[in-house]
Amino acid sequence: MHPIKRYFWRALAAFATFVSFGAPLAWAAPAATGGEECFEKAGAWQGVNPLVLRAVAWRESKGDAAAINHNANGSIDVGQAQINSIHFPDLLREGIPHRALTDPCVNIFVAAWLLKQKMVRYGNTWRAIGAYHSETPRERDAYARSIQAILVSWGQLQPTQ
Repeated sequence: MHPIKRYFWRALAAFATFVSFGAPLAWAAPAATGGEECFEKAGAWQGVNPLVLRAVAWRESKGDAAAINHNANGSIDVGQAQINSIHFPDLLREGIPHRALTDPCVNIFVAAWLLKQKMVRYGNTWRAIGAYHSETPRERDAYARSIQAILVSWGQLQPTQ
């Protein structure tokens, strides 16, 4: 693992542990806001467009950091970007406990990391954005269209002809 990436994961893990063990939120206020700073920093860290991260958080939970969804297949989705429990073992190996995902900034950094994995596989494409939600082509493409629609409604993307 690249030393900068290792440093970041250690820092994020320390922050996540701090947040998940009930540290006073006032101490973590800048990161815990889930505001512009977290989207910008997470996007820069992974080379992911912060507007796409914002659209994903809006699509998934309307930005609700406390959102928890229980899926029919028994998995759960946590936080504003709805990180699925299938990723919990990988995150734990990186030092991120699943309870930390309710922190908006941790959640967005993890979402950026997951989206980057899809971009490595599919390139910087709508397919990669759709694969954040599902690898099934029909669901993947519908999700990508929903993210496009959000960006169009925000005036950040021109409608396709």
